[in-house]
Amino acid sequence: MTANVAVETTPEIPLWNDPSHPVSARVDALIGAMTLQEKIAQLYGVWVGASADGGEVAPHQHDMEEAVDLDDLLPSGLGQLTRPFGTAPVDPALGALSLLRTQTRITSANRFGIPAVAHEECLAGFAAWGATAYPVPLSWGATFDPDVIRRMAAAIGRDMRAVGVHQGLAPVLDVVRDARWGRVEETIGEDPYLVGTIGTAYVQGLESAGIVATLKHFVGYSASRAGRNLAPSSVGPRERADVLLPPFEMAIHEGGARSVMHAYTDIDGVPAAADEALLTGLLRDTWGFDGTVVADYFGIAFLKTLHGVAGDFADAAAAALKAGVDVELPTVKTFGAPLVEAVTEGRVPEDLIDRALRRVLTQKAELGLLDRDWSPVPPAFDGADLDDPDALRGKIDLDGPENRELAREIAEKAVVLLSNDGTLPLARPRRIALVGPNATEPSAVLGCYSFPQHVGVKYPDIPVGIELPDLRESLTAEFPDAEITVVRGTGVDDGDLSGIAEAVDTARDADIVVVALGDRAGLFGRGTSGEGCDAESLALPGAQQQLLDALLDSGTPVVTVLLAGRPYALGRGVGESAAIVQSFFPGVAGTRAIAGVLSGRTNPSGRLPVSVPRTSGSQPTTYLGAPLAQASEVSNIDPTPAFGFGHGLTYTTFAWSDLTVDAEEAPTDGEFTASLTVRNTGDRPGTEVVQLYLHDPVASVVQPVQRLVGYTRLDLEPGEERRLRVTIPADVASFTGRDGRRVVEPGALELRLSASSTEPRLTAAVTLTGEAREVDHRRRFRAEFAVEA
Repeated sequence: MTANVAVETTPEIPLWNDPSHPVSARVDALIGAMTLQEKIAQLYGVWVGASADGGEVAPHQHDMEEAVDLDDLLPSGLGQLTRPFGTAPVDPALGALSLLRTQTRITSANRFGIPAVAHEECLAGFAAWGATAYPVPLSWGATFDPDVIRRMAAAIGRDMRAVGVHQGLAPVLDVVRDARWGRVEETIGEDPYLVGTIGTAYVQGLESAGIVATLKHFVGYSASRAGRNLAPSSVGPRERADVLLPPFEMAIHEGGARSVMHAYTDIDGVPAAADEALLTGLLRDTWGFDGTVVADYFGIAFLKTLHGVAGDFADAAAAALKAGVDVELPTVKTFGAPLVEAVTEGRVPEDLIDRALRRVLTQKAELGLLDRDWSPVPPAFDGADLDDPDALRGKIDLDGPENRELAREIAEKAVVLLSNDGTLPLARPRRIALVGPNATEPSAVLGCYSFPQHVGVKYPDIPVGIELPDLRESLTAEFPDAEITVVRGTGVDDGDLSGIAEAVDTARDADIVVVALGDRAGLFGRGTSGEGCDAESLALPGAQQQLLDALLDSGTPVVTVLLAGRPYALGRGVGESAAIVQSFFPGVAGTRAIAGVLSGRTNPSGRLPVSVPRTSGSQPTTYLGAPLAQASEVSNIDPTPAFGFGHGLTYTTFAWSDLTVDAEEAPTDGEFTASLTVRNTGDRPGTEVVQLYLHDPVASVVQPVQRLVGYTRLDLEPGEERRLRVTIPADVASFTGRDGRRVVEPGALELRLSASSTEPRLTAAVTLTGEAREVDHRRRFRAEFAVEA
């Protein structure tokens, strides 16, 4: 439809290729020169897999897509390449060469020489063969340490950028609402402030490396009914505004995220992919987001096939474009021929195409992909001989010592000691019975979006590509003088009881039992945790509870160790285990981190990012409950957790004292400042995690009993004390009022300085004065801690 338009150029270089001009002028000129087919070609990706010998990528076939003919598509151009490294096991150097050659083909085939944006998954590390598998996001939350997550994300981004990748599909900012949901392992936790602060740090790290961070899933995906994947979400506007949206606000406003992925779900009958009020009205018009909105895989087609709000794929494409979706992923389906035909027939206005295209091309210009001197050669190939693929093999290391050291630091900070009767740390045990389905399983430390579990399981004959010591190996290294006897007992979820008797006999002959329980990560029912691996209850999978109960009856002290993707009810194990050590898929260094906690080499400092339930059937519940969500005499179901959000023990003790508040009153546009002293009263160094919760006793709408508004980690030597000062802006007391606007109301508040949501240590009563004040996404999100000089 659109004829070529004369644009201003120099004799040497078209305007759009000249970085000396403003990006907006370059993009406008390029759009004016493109045909309709060329425009639309920039708005979709193609799912490909890198060649194992360094040749060009090949289209990946999926049961939800038709075959793609690159020779037919590429003359019009291509918006994105989907997961060239994350589709099949490929040596990283040969994968980078394959991507390089494909980008050369793409730029040569289209008349403007525009390369594609290459995107990859990076939820727990770059999802490529041989790349470091870091702890999953639930472990990030357990660290309560944004700085280490920022450093991790920067390292992930550098590895991706080095091989030619531009965009990462992370972080997940969904707030856990029901722990039965299989994707809990992909989340950061059940509190929006924790999710927001840790997720924003991840965004900052990834973006610092030049990788476009993609926030997902916008919004409501984690609030699905009964914890079922891709099920309807029952979310009211206030829950959406006060629980689900704040992490996205923070990651955009403070983190500078450049992309957002819509959720699959619908809320009150409106699918996110077709929600103009969400993707344009809120995200762009209100929050000022100017990046790209990309589709969750096949999400636009789902408007027709699952949601039934589009009659055909052209209608689905039109609805998504109108709502504000810019890029169809993972491959061309609705944005291809159906969309071209719909625009040609006048069913879809071309200005919707131009709106999305402007965002896509602006991002490509900012990435340098429109510059005349852009090169497909990635940084990792600086000075390399690209004509000898065999010589390149093994030359790119995505799992180097710096990565593994960072993975170790996160894993150690994320291990949570839930209970301990004094058995831990173990004092040179002579005989250890190591029991359980995760005792000798190397993959027990990996989440479902790690490359080995997500892709590698389809290629059992290919080595895993990274070192994954199992718990037996790590305990053997940690306790070289101990006799360690290993018995499986039962499988993760096979229900097999036949090995329990042997496990009990082994336990009776030991000084200590370490039982390794938990999950197997997988996809769509192939695991007990992961996407599409939802749980009917929070009982341990299979016969693991029977195994645990039998070991508790053996008479030998039992240390229960969990390598899991969600919290589980442990029945008798809560009160009868000698100690409980919780980890959430802790990555390549995970079993060594656990062994270090058991021996005392590491003083545990992790805190729970999700509550551990006392009973298996009390879901859905989180600590953010209002008064009616607490235990009461009018219901026989007690939702009180076994271990609350923020809980975690150490091998030392701390005393908190001398809480002072500079002023007990502040205006609704002001702030409070409080100070307290924390002292290490034990005999070894340790880390205390000071958490600040807000209690609002009277408000115009029902509020949670308490909610996290600040936290800090404090490292102290034995006998050392530090004075902490915390600044609490009135903005953190804001909530969505009855008229749908976010407001700070005057009135009494309680500041609870706590070791967890169930263990307040010091409290202060304060009052906000003046008129109610409306705030928005530019509000102050954080209570800031500082150590006084």
